[in-house]
Formats: sequence, C-alpha cells, structure tokens
Amino acid sequence: MIRFLDIVLSSIALILLLPVLLLVAVILALTGERQVFYKQSRIGLQGAEFSLLKFATMKKDSVSIGGPLTKRDDPRVLPFGRILRATKINELPQLINVLCGDMSIIGPRPQIHAHFLLYDESVRSELIKIKPGLSGTGSIIFRDEERLFELIDGERDDIYASHIAPYKGLVEAWYVDNYSVFTYFLLIFLTIEVVVRPESKLYQKLLPTLPVPRGELARHFNN
Repeated sequence: MIRFLDIVLSSIALILLLPVLLLVAVILALTGERQVFYKQSRIGLQGAEFSLLKFATMKKDSVSIGGPLTKRDDPRVLPFGRILRATKINELPQLINVLCGDMSIIGPRPQIHAHFLLYDESVRSELIKIKPGLSGTGSIIFRDEERLFELIDGERDDIYASHIAPYKGLVEAWYVDNYSVFTYFLLIFLTIEVVVRPESKLYQKLLPTLPVPRGELARHFNN
C-alpha cells in the first residue's frame, strides 16, 4: 500500500513542482559552480547502497575540504544554495529516488556509510528493514540540526557522533516500529508543518511515544 502511495504522491509532486524544479536547475546551471545535481552514495533497504539526488548547494569537492557535516554560515555553501537549503528545495530531486523505488516519501533519512555506522548495531538492523525516506522523524526533529553544533561544546564530528547520532537513530527506529499508513500521513503533515513553521514542536504532542532526548540534547529540545 505504501509503495502505491509513494508512486502516486511522488508523481503528483513532480508534475506540480516541475516549473520550480526547472527554474532551480536553470539558475544552478548559470551560477555558482554551474552544477545542477549532487549525487551521493547512501545506505538503503537491506543495507544496499544507492545514489541519492539533491540540487547542488555547495562548492565542488566540499566533502573533501571540510567533511560531510555542515554548520550555519558554512563558507562552502553557495549563496543560492543557502536559499535551497533553508527551504529544503534542495531535497526535492529525491522525489525521483522515490519514484524509482530507492526511497519512500516517509522513512528513516538515508545516511552515508560512515554516519550509518555511528548508530548502534541494533538500530542499524531496524532501519534497513524499510526504505529510507525523503522525510521522516529524523528530518522533523532535527529540522535545524546545524544549530546544535553551536549549542553543544566540542568539535562537529564529536558532537554528531556522541550526541546527535545516538538520539537520531532511536527516533528513526521509532518509525520502523510504528510503520503504518496512518503514521506515514501524520509525518507528511508534520513535515509540511515544520517547513512552514520551523520552530514548531507540534510533533511532541502528536508523537507522544517518541524516545526522550537526554543529556545536552534534552536542554535544547525542552527549551
């Protein structure tokens, strides 16, 4: 059923958003690094790797320059790329991944191999049971993930490995445990809600059984 919904919703979205997608593609082709799409290998269903599509928002070879994590005002992000990232428009090409069957509209966010290994083994075994998602609990809860690097002391890689990844893995696994058509549509609604209202924490009321953040993260999420 969910695969049918993925096909229908991604097809409708691609048709409705085609003017926006074409406009963004033209702008990217004429500005910055003149690169339209960015492809990156991510972990998908059953642990198989696939090429995730995004609109290019950063300078070429950015990962080799400063690693895969970004921060606010990251100098590697191009001016137009900042707009795309703030509005999440850079993620829209993943609708093609959904249509092709690599991803679902809702699911655990697909990680690069190195970040996937930061999850506990028990969490990893859960996440690969279903297709990764264009959005999901991780996307909603960590809508402003880059801000956490400013709130928690330490190096970015250490903050991600010690604080962010453990909790993100738990909330992503929560969706696998609560996988249903109802939860699928509820998370679509919450995704739209946090895009429109980035500071919203409505998910805390509508998803009361989510794992509770602890330590440094608890201070951020409880404010």
